[in-house]
Amino acid sequence: MARPALMLGIDVGTTAVKVAAFELDGTLVAAHTAAYPIHRPRPGWAEQDPMDWWRGCAEGIRTVLAGLGAAAVRSIGVVSQVNTHVFTDDRLRPLAPAIIWQDQRCAEVARELDDRLTPADKTRIWGGPIVLDASFVGSRAEWFARTEPELWARTRWVLSPKDFVIAKLTGRIATDQLSAVRVAGPTGYLREAVELVDGLLGKLPEIAAPELVLGPATELGAEVVVGTMDAYSAVFGTRTTESGRGMVSCGTSLVVAGASAESVPVAEVVSFPPKDGLFVHAGPTQAAGDALRWWCGASGLGVEEVLASAEAGEPGVIFTPHLMGERAPLWDSEVRGSFFGLDSATTRADLSRAVLQGVAMSARHVLEPVERACGFPLPSLAFSGGGARSDLWTQIHADVLQRPVERLRVHDSAVLGAALLGAVGTGTYPDIATAAAATVAVDRVFTPAADADRLNPLFEAYRESHEALRGIHRHLTAWRSTP
Repeated sequence: MARPALMLGIDVGTTAVKVAAFELDGTLVAAHTAAYPIHRPRPGWAEQDPMDWWRGCAEGIRTVLAGLGAAAVRSIGVVSQVNTHVFTDDRLRPLAPAIIWQDQRCAEVARELDDRLTPADKTRIWGGPIVLDASFVGSRAEWFARTEPELWARTRWVLSPKDFVIAKLTGRIATDQLSAVRVAGPTGYLREAVELVDGLLGKLPEIAAPELVLGPATELGAEVVVGTMDAYSAVFGTRTTESGRGMVSCGTSLVVAGASAESVPVAEVVSFPPKDGLFVHAGPTQAAGDALRWWCGASGLGVEEVLASAEAGEPGVIFTPHLMGERAPLWDSEVRGSFFGLDSATTRADLSRAVLQGVAMSARHVLEPVERACGFPLPSLAFSGGGARSDLWTQIHADVLQRPVERLRVHDSAVLGAALLGAVGTGTYPDIATAAAATVAVDRVFTPAADADRLNPLFEAYRESHEALRGIHRHLTAWRSTP
């Protein structure tokens, strides 16, 4: 009997493109990961070559389909990192390296744009208090226009990674409302937000629904949908599509999200527009797996060595993973990471454990406003991303969050979510909630240790450190900006 048509998911992430084929029940059939670098030419800068995304995507599709054949795939969904921007000409040729979401070069421009708006302006445009930061597309566009005026004049498109890849796959250029962060609303672009920067509106792609079919992928025939941001795709791939469900996605960055039928506006996290009566509230941090990557380099240990080291470490040292500023819940481009609580008995193993624990504390820090936005506590949390491959890191999250953590069968939840979007767009499932219910499965539940509440004083110190060290970070920012 012929195999039913498969779903293909593609996630253009911060460190790699992941391509995977799934059966209609969510069973993974084949997968491929193509890694690429982040270039950091100056302090606070973070760039990528957009063609690395495309090459990784093409390589992944070839590899995954090698044993299956192109005809085995009916639909393709593509998602990606957002607040990452590539400026291209009218032939989709990148005019400069892409500025990724970690990049802080536009912080001063962002403050200028933010200062133009009163609290009343922000409420009128966005419905509540927000802060325009260095990752805002307007900040990026204004910076590019000032520093590279000739290239800005040649810019035809300002695109996210998945929009760039889909355009090369299908020849169609479009984006979705959620990927157009801070510049799109339910009815299209927010003109007051976009018009903060002269000429930006005409360089942005049309907005369409994430599940809308744009057309077939060249040489494959499978239909490609518009797609969405990786964090929201992880919402689908963790089944955070029903009120009362929540998730933690521990990838390069960390995202905490919860779903509810009501919405209580809070400034620290994003509450997405309701879909089918459901609100999703989410907050992304700046460094999760990226903090582990940094510590590997700083300690001289490999990833597995750091995890083994952390297993032997003792709690007590606090690590704040704000290596390039912090997004939720602080939204502070000046803050930087730190270890504190060191003493003469502190070992490298203790520091390794502190790094893993600090990332989990950032998750708890975001979870608090997510639950306020939901209006109730989340009883458990689905756990996915690269961090879910470690039993130790998953258990540390359960202990710090002090609730059960459900590690999912498919760790790369954003890739699964991408595949589900494609399947919904082509009619395989009637809607995304049905698709998620049919495909998302729990691999193992991690419950908090009996003495997990002994970590509470450490978390309180973690949370209070931001305000306590604010002046110190201001001095360090002034030092970094000195020629």
